[in-house]
Amino acid sequence: MTSSPSLDALIHDFLVFLEVGKNRSEKTLQNYRHYLQRFATFYGKEKSVSDITPNTIQEFRLFLNRQKKSLSVQTQHYHLCALRSFLKYLHRNDINALAAEKVDLPKLPGRTVEFLLPEEVHQFFAALPDATLLDIRNIAICETLYSTGLRVSELCALNREHVNTTTKQFSVRGKGGKMRIVFLTDRAAAAIERYLSHRTDVLSPLFLSHARKSKEVFDGEKRRLTRGVVESVVRNAALRAGIVKRVTPHTLRHSFATTLLQNGADIRAVQMMLGHSTIATTQIYTHLSDRNLQEIHQKCHH
Repeated sequence: MTSSPSLDALIHDFLVFLEVGKNRSEKTLQNYRHYLQRFATFYGKEKSVSDITPNTIQEFRLFLNRQKKSLSVQTQHYHLCALRSFLKYLHRNDINALAAEKVDLPKLPGRTVEFLLPEEVHQFFAALPDATLLDIRNIAICETLYSTGLRVSELCALNREHVNTTTKQFSVRGKGGKMRIVFLTDRAAAAIERYLSHRTDVLSPLFLSHARKSKEVFDGEKRRLTRGVVESVVRNAALRAGIVKRVTPHTLRHSFATTLLQNGADIRAVQMMLGHSTIATTQIYTHLSDRNLQEIHQKCHH
């Protein structure tokens, strides 16, 4: 009689399913692998999944909770979400394991988003230097992020042929391989055209590394900007502008959505432009309603 596959082997199969069957991004796969490997280390990589009990889950939650210095409540939540998805996969493949519904998720505090106020947006862009090719590239990066609401991974994946600065709209492949249309402002389109006009290469990536060591590299993929570089560009721009709050590419994405809603855009239109699967995700921006109500109160009630 053959023994049932180990937990470690089944996690491997699940990750292959996510990559091939669900077309999940590399970043998503990395996260799932990290969360499930932590559970496997806790539980025992060679043990059978049939021995996982509600008590096992409770002990794992306690283990995660005791790592508070390094694991936030949100991160603990992600671990358990990954575990639930894994158990659902096992159930669909008729593998004897604990029902996913037995894994309770911790209650999370209400989510808030960090965004730039209109005066901070002006301050942010006004402070960008404009002297070198690197500066011109960085302006194009920031204008594109704020104009389109792209995720940083989506921005890094752009090629020249993807972006039409004449029509000022183009398609982008987002989470789960879903396509959506995004739009460029006149400023963003002009910034991209200016950056490309200063380039002498014919490499495909829209945004390149121009570091001294990379100039002789003729492989476009090796010179494609990484997430870390874009995050550094945005962070340094905010510091130069004297903005105290932590500013990331995702802050510009939040600012994009905030600006649209403040100017009367329908929340479902914003959902489509952000590439959110459900309207519930977009509703994190309901902080705008509260702010607008307060402004109305202050204006109308004396």
